[in-house]
Amino acid sequence: MTLEQLRTFLWVARLGGVRKAAEQMNISQPAVSARITSLESDLGTALFSRGPTGVTLTKQGVLLRNHAEQIAALVERIKADVMPADSVSSLLRLGVAETVAQTWLPDFIARLHQTYPKLKIEVSVDISFNLRDMLLDRSLDLTILMGPVSDFSVDNLDLPPFELSWYRPLDLADPDLSVTPVITYNRNSRPHRELTRELQERYGSTAQIFPTNSLSTGFEMVASGIGVGILPTVLGRRLVAERRIATFDPGWLPTPLRFTATFIGEPRDELIAQAAKIAQQVAIEHDRGLQTTAQVPV
Repeated sequence: MTLEQLRTFLWVARLGGVRKAAEQMNISQPAVSARITSLESDLGTALFSRGPTGVTLTKQGVLLRNHAEQIAALVERIKADVMPADSVSSLLRLGVAETVAQTWLPDFIARLHQTYPKLKIEVSVDISFNLRDMLLDRSLDLTILMGPVSDFSVDNLDLPPFELSWYRPLDLADPDLSVTPVITYNRNSRPHRELTRELQERYGSTAQIFPTNSLSTGFEMVASGIGVGILPTVLGRRLVAERRIATFDPGWLPTPLRFTATFIGEPRDELIAQAAKIAQQVAIEHDRGLQTTAQVPV
C-alpha cells in the first residue's frame, strides 16, 4: 500500500467515479483503475461497488476512507510544517471576480510569488456564479468571489467589503430612477437581485436594470449617457476625477459587496489554505489604504 494508492482511492471516493478522479489528478483513467485494483489486491477486499452511474464505497471502503482521510490530513500538516516555502512547486488554479481583479489582485499575486517563488499560478476572471460552480467541480483551487459559498466541504475567509456608489452621466443632473436605466452587476449576482427588489419597491414596474458582466463596460455605459450606475466606489473614483462621470445621491444605497476567499476545506490542502490567508491579509491591507486615502483632506 502506497500514499499514491491512498490518494487515488480518496479522489475516486470523493468524486464518485474513475473519470472524474483522473481529470482531477491529471492522469489517465487506466492509471487510476490500475491503482485501485492494486490497492484492492493488497488489502484482499473490494473497496468499491461498480454501477452504471459510477462507484460507491463498500463497507470496507468506508472503513478505509476514514483511515485514509486521517493519513492525508497528516501528510498535509507535515508538508506545511517541514517544507520550506521556497521549495513548494505546484499549480494554484485561482478564480477571481472582476471587482477584485481590478483592485488588489496584482498585490495578491506578487505576495504569493514572494512567499512561494516556485508556485505556478493560473488565473481565471469570471462572475461569482461561475466561479462557485468551478470550485465545487474542483476545476479551481481557490476563488475570490461574492460569498460565502454554503457547502459542507467549503471553507470561507471573510474579506473587507466593497462600498457601492451611484454614478451618472455629466449631462444628467437629476436622474429619475423610475425611467432611467440603472447599470449594475450581472443578472446572476446578489447586487442585481437586491437592486431589482429595491427599484421595484421604490419606483414601481417602470424601473429598468441593464446588467453587465464587465464593470469596465458598465462605467463606459454610464459615461456615454446610456443610464446611471450602481458600481464599486473604488473603481469609480478615477473616472470621477477625470470628469467623465459624476456621483449623485438618490437617498439610498444597496448594501456593500461581501467577498470571501473560498476553497475546498474537505479535504484540506495546506498550500491552498495558506494562499487564502495571504489573500485575506492583502485585502485587509488594501482596505486600510483606501480608508487612509479617503481621510486625507483634499
